[in-house]
Amino acid sequence: MRTTRGGTAAGRTAAGIGTLVLAAALAACSGGDAGRRAEPPSAPGGPGAGAATPAPTTHPFDGGTEGLRAPVLAVKIANTRRAMPQSGVEDADIVYVEQVEGGETRLMAVYSSKLPERVGPVRSARISDLHILAQFGRPAFAFSGVQSKMKKHIRQAPSYDVSQENGGSAYFRAGPKPIPYNLYADPRDLLELAPEATGPRDIGFRFGPAPDGGEPTRSFTAKWPSATMGFTWSGEEKRWLASFDGRPDVSAEGGRLGGATIVVQYAKTTRSKFHDSLGHYTPLIQTTGTGRALVLRDGKGYDARWSRPSEGQGTTFTTADGRPMTFAPGQVWVVLVNDGGPVIP
Repeated sequence: MRTTRGGTAAGRTAAGIGTLVLAAALAACSGGDAGRRAEPPSAPGGPGAGAATPAPTTHPFDGGTEGLRAPVLAVKIANTRRAMPQSGVEDADIVYVEQVEGGETRLMAVYSSKLPERVGPVRSARISDLHILAQFGRPAFAFSGVQSKMKKHIRQAPSYDVSQENGGSAYFRAGPKPIPYNLYADPRDLLELAPEATGPRDIGFRFGPAPDGGEPTRSFTAKWPSATMGFTWSGEEKRWLASFDGRPDVSAEGGRLGGATIVVQYAKTTRSKFHDSLGHYTPLIQTTGTGRALVLRDGKGYDARWSRPSEGQGTTFTTADGRPMTFAPGQVWVVLVNDGGPVIP
């Protein structure tokens, strides 16, 4: 029985928005220069971005039947002990876990099928967010701020900027936490700022009965230089319960965070050209190309492969023998951990 599998998170992503297959991503996959720096996205758009598409019969983000045409909103949320408990995470369709400076992590919660009353603490954006978001068309993107050098890339990205700078009364401070851990936002007010935000589209996920095989798995622990997140299977709740640094990860609403499916996506990392005031470099997460993954669902772990040919396309997952890797309907967590390359602290 599998009990835990660890790794370090971060990654390297590659340049370009739209339908171009990124040269840096392909170089990394083929054993190219691992130290070459991918540049930020520089052009908006992508296949289907902004275009009307037929409503799916099930939601492509969580396999449910709600919000089939509801606009897509992505929110950056703090993921440190000082920021907890977080608000609104349990209502997200998809939760991405990304490494940031200093070996810490931050969440990007993606909403469409339903919206919470509030989300937060809202934190600043990173360059890897823009590369991940390109597959969603042109969603609304909420965050508290961004480095001055990144502002031009935010303007060029295929998303609607509904950050604190542009969000006005959609943002508010509440509770006893000190700044910057007390900034929240109303998702409905955020979406009013982006009336043309695109609805859900196919991003590669497939939902349905579990494939054959899989190894009985009780828990998994993802490790970064300064943080860990664990996921333990609950047969009673039929989902994976999250922990942070060994403690239960409980939401501000009172429930335990966690998802029906946990996707551990191993992605290579390099340093971006961005860094914080302490000199810590911002990691680049390579979310285009191909790589290995561990998919946790229904109390089992499945060794899988991921593939994303270009930033305008979604990420597909297949089993070891090449069949579609189906997810359990419900919330999906995509945990990005490092797959080779230097550790970026």
